[in-house]
Amino acid sequence: MKLKQLSVFLENRPGQMKAPCKALADAGVNILAMSLADTEQFGILRFIVRDTRKASEALSKAGCVVRETEVLAVEVDDHPGGLLNLLEIFEKAGMTIEYMYAFNANRPGGKAALAFRFDDPDAAVKALSSAGVNAIANIEL
Repeated sequence: MKLKQLSVFLENRPGQMKAPCKALADAGVNILAMSLADTEQFGILRFIVRDTRKASEALSKAGCVVRETEVLAVEVDDHPGGLLNLLEIFEKAGMTIEYMYAFNANRPGGKAALAFRFDDPDAAVKALSSAGVNAIANIEL
């Protein structure tokens, strides 16, 4: 399943994560997954939330620069080599992974969940489906 992800651009200095997190908390938006990547001058804080529209509005109102993108949530067997199976599917399909991060570890049935960003999420869904792997439809924690 393709999920909406919000990215917030931050200056790379102390305390910058507080404002977006406070904006979401004040708006009553629960964060389901979060990732932070940085460079020397800026960082990108990525969120998956239950209510993307409400979160985007709250973040914008707080003065954050917000961008919405799609990521693909995939369940993976939580054992050595579980991720390797997915990577082989993507490689065979010629897919390049822009980035990925884990969330909701220890799902039922010995599974973990990963969020992947591709330049063509629809092609990634097709590659997974062809290999008999389904994207996650329910991301409740």
